[in-house]
Amino acid sequence: MRMRIRLIPLALAGGLITANASAQPVTIRETIRRATYQGRYRGPEQTERFSRKIKIGRDGRVSVGNIAGDITVTGVSGDEVSIDAIKRTRADRSELSNVQIIVDDRAGRVDVRTEHSGQNDHVSVDYTISVPATAAVELHSVSGSLKVSNVQGAVRMETISGTVTTSASPHVELAKSVSGDVDLSGTSVDGDLSAGSMSGHVRARGVKARGLQLSTVSGDVAVTDVVCERLDAKSLSGNLEVSGALAKTGRYNLTSHSGTVRLTLSGNTGFELNASTFSGSVHTDVPLTMGGDSDRNRRRFLGNQSMRGTYGDGSAVLTIRTFSGDIVISRR
Repeated sequence: MRMRIRLIPLALAGGLITANASAQPVTIRETIRRATYQGRYRGPEQTERFSRKIKIGRDGRVSVGNIAGDITVTGVSGDEVSIDAIKRTRADRSELSNVQIIVDDRAGRVDVRTEHSGQNDHVSVDYTISVPATAAVELHSVSGSLKVSNVQGAVRMETISGTVTTSASPHVELAKSVSGDVDLSGTSVDGDLSAGSMSGHVRARGVKARGLQLSTVSGDVAVTDVVCERLDAKSLSGNLEVSGALAKTGRYNLTSHSGTVRLTLSGNTGFELNASTFSGSVHTDVPLTMGGDSDRNRRRFLGNQSMRGTYGDGSAVLTIRTFSGDIVISRR
């Protein structure tokens, strides 16, 4: 089965953001105010705990929507969802009662969401949830980090301000942060996988996918030991580092506007290279055939701003572009 996953942009300017379809909309200004309340209120922390367990079945679906606070989900054995949450505030304790944790459960599905009844509360809610390992998980947060581990079902994660981290979860379909890092490891999908950030680093390690799209506006992109037929990695203001083997007949596009692109190759897959930089240079210690001249010995080309050449049978295609930065190709 071939599956293509597309990112849906979040509204950033003058719009309304909803942590869950049934939650109340929250403006960007209100989101920022709630996210930074800890810096303005320095009294003792007030907390209130919430706990609930629900049987869902091994192939159920769990969704969590939050406004401010982190969400951590772990896959475990069994058929039960365990929800532990902590409300926190450094303002008046009475504010805790203005925030409700709503749990809707029906056959094969559990939906958890945070609802704020007051417009001026300073409450965050941290969730720690365990789910059956084969369940599907969908997480949404406005201001908070998301972490999923050991979940074998489909995973979708999206936050405005916070990091997104997955490990030992092979079926991640979406991982997106507007202001925070995105870190993927041990992920495998049948089709395409997209991950990105506007202001943060994007890292992929040990990922398998037919196509992989990684992008950030302000941050670095790092790809290590990824297996894919197509890779599209972009950073507007940051470096790109790709390390691993190429797939035969693979297509790889690496683009940075202001940053260095570094490619470290393993294996002997042949490739065709088209690399260029406006205000940098292209360096390679991989022997290439250039302009009809065969170079079978190890050579290094320095000071070039563009390079076209072929290594081996030229089955894979590498297209590398940077406006302000160097391009470095080496072997490990």
